[in-house]
Amino acid sequence: MSSHACPLCESPKTDLFAEEHQRVFFSCSACGLIHVPPEFLPSPQSERARYDTHRNSPDDLRYRRFLGRLAVPLVPHLLPGAEGLDYGAGPGPTLSVMLEEQGFPTAIYDPFYAPDTGVLTRTYDFVTCTETAEHFHTPRQEFQRLAQLLRPGGVLAVMTQILEDGTDFSQWRYAMDITHVCFYRSRTMEWIAAAFEFDLQRPHANVFFLRHRRDQHAPAHQRHPKNDPADPERRSSQ
Repeated sequence: MSSHACPLCESPKTDLFAEEHQRVFFSCSACGLIHVPPEFLPSPQSERARYDTHRNSPDDLRYRRFLGRLAVPLVPHLLPGAEGLDYGAGPGPTLSVMLEEQGFPTAIYDPFYAPDTGVLTRTYDFVTCTETAEHFHTPRQEFQRLAQLLRPGGVLAVMTQILEDGTDFSQWRYAMDITHVCFYRSRTMEWIAAAFEFDLQRPHANVFFLRHRRDQHAPAHQRHPKNDPADPERRSSQ
């Protein structure tokens, strides 16, 4: 199978990484992203069928504790009344409920379960993206959109399992889900922070805070990588 451009950094230097779980995975030597080539991306119907099996709910205390890995360290970064967006809220929005309980109004967006794109036309003090980035079919466009949704000084909070050095990819359960098509290394998150001019923090092994720099008042085409048209129709669900 021939190489192709990385869907995150657009480098042509991608190499075959693994053939596992009836799929093919490539690795980018520039940003470190592991990803499936376009022909292995699932259809919207396959994605929806998989997401419909999720049973997440605000009433599930275990799920709340899981999301607390992101929510608890995020709250101290927020000013009173900060407004946010949960991007890729899934079939049982819970993080938005948790944050609203703390006094932070939080809108939701999900292309399957909360597809109102009106929430994508404004900006926010924080955007959360939990167990969502691994589903991105076009991660470059998605992270550009996320950056544009933030007000100066805003925080993008991302939760996704990181492919650590020494992980046995053939046994890694995260790679067995057909809707998981992008896998990030630590250096991939560092690349994202540098490319979109974020300051990066890592409060948990699988949680990253990317803070929008307050002095960013330049036009969007100057603040973000070139040739990155926002694509409001691309997916971002759990």
